[in-house]
Amino acid sequence: MTGGSRREGGRRMPALFVTLSCMHPIQVIERGEEPYQPCFDAMRDFTAARTPQTPDQIWLVEHPPVYTLGQAGDPAHLLCPDDTIPVVQIDRGGQITYHGPGQVVAYLLLDLRRRHLMVREMVTDIEQAVLDTLAAYNLAAERKPGAPGIYLSDGPHQGAKIAALGLKIRNGCSYHGVSLNVQMDLSPFLRINPCGYAGLETVDMATAGATFTAATDAGGATPQPVTAAQQPEIARRLAAALCEVLTAREARTVAPGTAAAEAA
Repeated sequence: MTGGSRREGGRRMPALFVTLSCMHPIQVIERGEEPYQPCFDAMRDFTAARTPQTPDQIWLVEHPPVYTLGQAGDPAHLLCPDDTIPVVQIDRGGQITYHGPGQVVAYLLLDLRRRHLMVREMVTDIEQAVLDTLAAYNLAAERKPGAPGIYLSDGPHQGAKIAALGLKIRNGCSYHGVSLNVQMDLSPFLRINPCGYAGLETVDMATAGATFTAATDAGGATPQPVTAAQQPEIARRLAAALCEVLTAREARTVAPGTAAAEAA
Protein backbone atom coordinates (compact mmCIF):
# COMPACT_ATOMS: atom_id res chain seq x y z
CA MET A 1 0.00 0.00 0.00
CA THR A 2 1.13 3.52 -0.71
CA GLY A 3 -0.01 6.55 1.29
CA GLY A 4 -1.40 9.92 0.34
CA SER A 5 -4.51 12.08 0.64
CA ARG A 6 -7.21 13.64 -1.50
CA ARG A 7 -10.21 15.95 -1.34
CA GLU A 8 -13.82 15.00 -1.97
CA GLY A 9 -16.38 17.80 -2.17
CA GLY A 10 -13.96 20.11 -0.36
CA ARG A 11 -13.51 17.56 2.43
CA ARG A 12 -10.01 16.21 2.97
CA MET A 13 -9.88 12.44 3.21
CA PRO A 14 -7.59 11.41 6.09
CA ALA A 15 -5.58 8.89 4.08
CA LEU A 16 -5.39 7.07 0.80
CA PHE A 17 -3.78 3.72 0.15
CA VAL A 18 -3.52 2.01 -3.22
CA THR A 19 -3.22 -1.76 -3.37
CA LEU A 20 -2.43 -3.26 -6.76
CA SER A 21 -4.07 -6.49 -7.84
CA CYS A 22 -2.89 -8.48 -10.85
CA MET A 23 -4.61 -5.90 -13.08
CA HIS A 24 -6.98 -3.61 -11.21
CA PRO A 25 -6.05 -1.33 -8.31
CA ILE A 26 -8.10 -1.06 -5.14
CA GLN A 27 -7.93 2.30 -3.39
CA VAL A 28 -8.42 2.03 0.38
CA ILE A 29 -9.58 5.32 1.85
CA GLU A 30 -9.82 6.16 5.54
CA ARG A 31 -12.77 8.53 5.88
CA GLY A 32 -12.72 8.69 9.68
CA GLU A 33 -15.93 9.29 11.65
CA GLU A 34 -18.77 10.22 9.34
CA PRO A 35 -22.57 10.46 9.77
CA TYR A 36 -24.35 7.64 8.01
CA GLN A 37 -26.60 9.52 5.57
CA PRO A 38 -23.86 11.58 3.84
CA CYS A 39 -21.71 8.46 3.51
CA PHE A 40 -24.64 6.49 2.06
CA ASP A 41 -25.33 9.28 -0.42
CA ALA A 42 -21.63 9.41 -1.37
CA MET A 43 -21.56 5.66 -2.05
CA ARG A 44 -24.54 5.91 -4.38
CA ASP A 45 -23.13 8.97 -6.13
CA PHE A 46 -19.76 7.28 -6.60
CA THR A 47 -21.42 4.18 -8.07
CA ALA A 48 -23.70 6.20 -10.38
CA ALA A 49 -20.81 8.29 -11.70
CA ARG A 50 -18.20 5.58 -12.16
CA THR A 51 -16.94 4.58 -15.60
CA PRO A 52 -15.11 1.45 -16.80
CA GLN A 53 -11.87 3.28 -15.88
CA THR A 54 -12.90 4.19 -12.31
CA PRO A 55 -10.66 2.43 -9.75
CA ASP A 56 -12.33 0.19 -7.22
CA GLN A 57 -12.36 1.53 -3.66
CA ILE A 58 -12.75 0.33 -0.08
CA TRP A 59 -13.90 2.99 2.38
CA LEU A 60 -13.06 2.63 6.07
CA VAL A 61 -15.56 4.51 8.22
CA GLU A 62 -16.83 4.79 11.79
CA HIS A 63 -20.41 6.01 12.20
CA PRO A 64 -22.21 7.77 15.03
CA PRO A 65 -25.08 5.64 16.41
CA VAL A 66 -27.57 4.64 13.70
CA TYR A 67 -29.89 1.77 12.84
CA THR A 68 -30.04 0.82 9.16
CA LEU A 69 -32.92 -1.17 7.68
CA GLY A 70 -32.48 -3.08 4.43
CA GLN A 71 -34.68 -2.46 1.41
CA ALA A 72 -36.92 -5.44 2.23
CA GLY A 73 -36.43 -5.09 5.98
CA ASP A 74 -39.29 -5.48 8.43
CA PRO A 75 -39.58 -2.50 10.82
CA ALA A 76 -40.97 -4.90 13.43
CA HIS A 77 -37.40 -6.07 14.03
CA LEU A 78 -36.81 -2.73 15.78
CA LEU A 79 -38.17 -3.92 19.11
CA CYS A 80 -37.65 -0.81 21.23
CA PRO A 81 -37.01 2.46 19.37
CA ASP A 82 -34.55 4.90 20.88
CA ASP A 83 -35.20 8.58 20.16
CA THR A 84 -31.45 9.23 20.23
CA ILE A 85 -30.65 6.69 17.50
CA PRO A 86 -32.04 7.43 14.01
CA VAL A 87 -33.35 4.69 11.72
CA VAL A 88 -32.31 4.98 8.06
CA GLN A 89 -34.03 2.92 5.35
CA ILE A 90 -31.41 1.93 2.80
CA ASP A 91 -31.07 -0.17 -0.35
CA ARG A 92 -28.81 -3.03 0.76
CA GLY A 93 -30.09 -6.54 1.32
CA GLY A 94 -30.86 -7.87 4.78
CA GLN A 95 -32.80 -6.67 7.79
CA ILE A 96 -31.89 -4.25 10.56
CA THR A 97 -28.46 -3.70 12.07
CA TYR A 98 -26.70 -1.12 14.23
CA HIS A 99 -23.61 0.98 13.55
CA GLY A 100 -21.85 3.03 16.18
CA PRO A 101 -18.57 4.14 17.73
CA GLY A 102 -16.12 1.31 18.32
CA GLN A 103 -17.07 -0.50 15.12
CA VAL A 104 -15.03 -0.77 11.90
CA VAL A 105 -17.14 -0.40 8.75
CA ALA A 106 -15.61 -1.28 5.37
CA TYR A 107 -17.60 -0.33 2.27
CA LEU A 108 -16.63 -2.15 -0.92
CA LEU A 109 -17.17 -0.18 -4.11
CA LEU A 110 -16.15 -2.71 -6.74
CA ASP A 111 -16.79 -3.28 -10.42
CA LEU A 112 -17.73 -6.96 -10.24
CA ARG A 113 -17.88 -7.46 -13.98
CA ARG A 114 -14.39 -6.07 -14.49
CA ARG A 115 -13.06 -8.31 -11.73
CA HIS A 116 -14.99 -11.32 -13.11
CA LEU A 117 -16.50 -11.65 -9.63
CA MET A 118 -19.85 -13.23 -8.77
CA VAL A 119 -21.85 -11.92 -5.81
CA ARG A 120 -21.68 -15.20 -3.90
CA GLU A 121 -17.91 -15.28 -4.39
CA MET A 122 -17.65 -11.71 -3.14
CA VAL A 123 -19.61 -12.57 0.02
CA THR A 124 -17.33 -15.56 0.61
CA ASP A 125 -14.24 -13.38 0.16
CA ILE A 126 -15.51 -10.70 2.53
CA GLU A 127 -16.25 -13.32 5.16
CA GLN A 128 -12.80 -14.87 4.69
CA ALA A 129 -11.14 -11.49 5.19
CA VAL A 130 -13.00 -11.05 8.49
CA LEU A 131 -12.04 -14.57 9.59
CA ASP A 132 -8.39 -13.84 8.77
CA THR A 133 -8.52 -10.55 10.67
CA LEU A 134 -10.07 -12.13 13.76
CA ALA A 135 -7.51 -14.95 13.68
CA ALA A 136 -4.75 -12.34 13.80
CA TYR A 137 -6.25 -11.25 17.14
CA ASN A 138 -6.60 -14.83 18.42
CA LEU A 139 -10.35 -15.21 17.94
CA ALA A 140 -11.86 -18.33 16.37
CA ALA A 141 -14.91 -17.65 14.24
CA GLU A 142 -16.96 -19.20 11.45
CA ARG A 143 -19.58 -18.71 8.77
CA LYS A 144 -23.16 -19.92 9.11
CA PRO A 145 -24.95 -21.29 6.01
CA GLY A 146 -27.74 -18.97 4.92
CA ALA A 147 -26.82 -16.27 7.44
CA PRO A 148 -24.18 -13.90 5.99
CA GLY A 149 -21.75 -12.54 8.52
CA ILE A 150 -19.26 -14.01 10.98
CA TYR A 151 -19.98 -15.75 14.29
CA LEU A 152 -17.73 -16.88 17.15
CA SER A 153 -17.06 -20.60 17.03
CA ASP A 154 -16.01 -21.26 20.62
CA GLY A 155 -15.77 -19.74 24.09
CA PRO A 156 -18.50 -18.33 26.35
CA HIS A 157 -19.95 -16.31 23.46
CA GLN A 158 -20.01 -19.17 20.95
CA GLY A 159 -22.56 -18.47 18.23
CA ALA A 160 -22.62 -14.71 18.83
CA LYS A 161 -22.39 -12.46 15.78
CA ILE A 162 -19.31 -10.25 15.59
CA ALA A 163 -19.50 -9.01 11.99
CA ALA A 164 -22.48 -8.14 9.77
CA LEU A 165 -22.55 -8.04 5.98
CA GLY A 166 -24.87 -6.46 3.42
CA LEU A 167 -24.42 -5.44 -0.21
CA LYS A 168 -26.13 -3.64 -3.06
CA ILE A 169 -25.30 -4.39 -6.70
CA ARG A 170 -26.15 -1.76 -9.30
CA ASN A 171 -25.11 -2.01 -12.95
CA GLY A 172 -22.61 -4.71 -12.04
CA CYS A 173 -21.00 -2.62 -9.27
CA SER A 174 -21.21 -3.08 -5.50
CA TYR A 175 -21.56 -0.78 -2.53
CA HIS A 176 -22.28 -1.20 1.20
CA GLY A 177 -20.09 -3.87 2.82
CA VAL A 178 -19.15 -5.28 6.22
CA SER A 179 -19.02 -4.07 9.83
CA LEU A 180 -16.75 -5.55 12.51
CA ASN A 181 -17.35 -4.83 16.19
CA VAL A 182 -14.15 -3.89 18.04
CA GLN A 183 -15.08 -2.33 21.40
CA MET A 184 -18.46 -0.66 21.54
CA ASP A 185 -21.62 -0.14 23.53
CA LEU A 186 -23.52 -3.31 22.63
CA SER A 187 -26.79 -2.30 24.30
CA PRO A 188 -28.38 -0.88 21.10
CA PHE A 189 -28.28 -4.41 19.65
CA LEU A 190 -30.63 -5.48 22.46
CA ARG A 191 -33.30 -3.15 21.00
CA ILE A 192 -33.42 -5.05 17.70
CA ASN A 193 -33.52 -8.54 16.25
CA PRO A 194 -30.01 -8.28 14.73
CA CYS A 195 -30.22 -9.01 11.01
CA GLY A 196 -33.73 -10.30 11.65
CA TYR A 197 -32.79 -13.08 14.09
CA ALA A 198 -34.66 -12.95 17.40
CA GLY A 199 -32.44 -13.54 20.42
CA LEU A 200 -29.18 -13.47 18.46
CA GLU A 201 -26.33 -12.33 20.69
CA THR A 202 -24.03 -9.67 19.26
CA VAL A 203 -20.51 -9.36 20.61
CA ASP A 204 -17.38 -7.30 20.01
CA MET A 205 -13.72 -8.27 19.88
CA ALA A 206 -12.93 -6.85 23.32
CA THR A 207 -15.78 -8.73 25.02
CA ALA A 208 -14.81 -11.93 23.21
CA GLY A 209 -11.27 -11.74 24.59
CA ALA A 210 -9.32 -10.72 21.49
CA THR A 211 -5.62 -10.13 22.12
CA PHE A 212 -2.62 -8.72 20.30
CA THR A 213 1.09 -9.00 20.95
CA ALA A 214 2.79 -5.90 22.33
CA ALA A 215 6.50 -5.32 22.81
CA THR A 216 7.74 -4.88 26.38
CA ASP A 217 10.42 -2.53 27.69
CA ALA A 218 12.61 -5.59 28.25
CA GLY A 219 12.52 -6.38 24.55
CA GLY A 220 10.08 -9.27 24.82
CA ALA A 221 6.44 -9.56 23.79
CA THR A 222 3.30 -10.14 25.79
CA PRO A 223 -0.38 -10.64 24.88
CA GLN A 224 -2.55 -7.60 25.55
CA PRO A 225 -6.35 -7.30 25.38
CA VAL A 226 -7.82 -5.53 22.37
CA THR A 227 -9.42 -2.17 23.15
CA ALA A 228 -10.71 0.74 21.09
CA ALA A 229 -7.11 1.93 20.84
CA GLN A 230 -6.43 -0.86 18.35
CA GLN A 231 -9.36 0.06 16.10
CA PRO A 232 -7.33 1.96 13.44
CA GLU A 233 -4.90 -0.96 13.19
CA ILE A 234 -7.76 -3.45 12.98
CA ALA A 235 -9.44 -1.38 10.24
CA ARG A 236 -6.26 -1.36 8.17
CA ARG A 237 -5.68 -5.06 8.74
CA LEU A 238 -9.22 -5.80 7.57
CA ALA A 239 -8.72 -3.63 4.48
CA ALA A 240 -5.46 -5.44 3.70
CA ALA A 241 -7.17 -8.82 4.14
CA LEU A 242 -9.99 -7.74 1.81
CA CYS A 243 -7.49 -6.64 -0.84
CA GLU A 244 -5.59 -9.89 -0.45
CA VAL A 245 -8.57 -12.20 -0.94
CA LEU A 246 -9.95 -10.13 -3.82
CA THR A 247 -6.55 -10.07 -5.51
CA ALA A 248 -6.20 -13.84 -5.09
CA ARG A 249 -9.69 -14.35 -6.52
CA GLU A 250 -8.92 -12.20 -9.55
CA ALA A 251 -5.65 -14.02 -10.16
CA ARG A 252 -7.43 -17.38 -10.10
CA THR A 253 -10.39 -16.25 -12.20
CA VAL A 254 -8.90 -14.27 -15.07
CA ALA A 255 -7.33 -16.37 -17.82
CA PRO A 256 -3.63 -15.58 -18.44
CA GLY A 257 -4.35 -14.45 -21.99
CA THR A 258 -7.06 -12.08 -20.84
CA ALA A 259 -4.83 -10.68 -18.09
CA ALA A 260 -2.05 -9.99 -20.57
CA ALA A 261 -4.45 -8.28 -22.97
CA GLU A 262 -6.01 -6.04 -20.31
CA ALA A 263 -2.63 -5.15 -18.81
CA ALA A 264 -1.24 -4.13 -22.20
